[in-house]
Parts: sequence; C-alpha cells; structure tokens
Amino acid sequence: MSPDALPTLDDFDFHARLADQPGVALVMFTRPGCSACRHWAQLLAEWHRQHPEHAVYAVDVEQNMALAREFDIFHLPSLHLYVDGEYHAELQSEARLPKLQAAIAAALAAGPREAP
Repeated sequence: MSPDALPTLDDFDFHARLADQPGVALVMFTRPGCSACRHWAQLLAEWHRQHPEHAVYAVDVEQNMALAREFDIFHLPSLHLYVDGEYHAELQSEARLPKLQAAIAAALAAGPREAP
C-alpha cells in the first residue's frame, strides 16, 4: 500500500478534522517517492485492519509545507499520535507491528502533550 491510499489531511483541514476525530488517530507525514513511507503505509494499513475503530491519515509534506514547518518535520516518515483530538506524541518505533503497538501503548500511558 502506498501513502496515497491513506485518507489525507492538508493545511486547511488538519486541525479541524483531528479535533473532531474520536479515539486514536495516527498521522503519518510523508512525501511521494519515499520508500520508507511506503513501507510504513503498509504497516499502518495492517495496524488499521487490526484496529478498525482507530483512524490513520497521511500528510504530504510537499503539498502541505505549513504543516511540515509547524511540526518541524525533517525526517520522513514522521508519525504522530492523537487521542480524541488531543496531541499525544511523535512516535519513535522500528517499522514492525509489535514495536509500533508498544510505542502507541507507551505514548497513551504518558498522556497528552502540547503539540509542536
């Protein structure tokens, strides 16, 4: 699966849509041609199949430079966790499902933080 297959957020709807999103939402900042991003998109699709009640979104940093600057995105992909519209964390994880699930659990246990 490519990042293009994920529902997208952009400079204009990012904050409003996430504020209205109940439950867990993962946002992957990506760009076309990023091979690591394609691998992560497949991983996120698998995670979403196991957790269909949660949301997964992609943000193309080439098309949404204001968001890329707001979040200080320098390395791709960059994965961010929201819960009930509140920012929780930038996730750091190996690109393996058990590691991703552990990173999500740790971020959820730590609670919300101020968004970048």
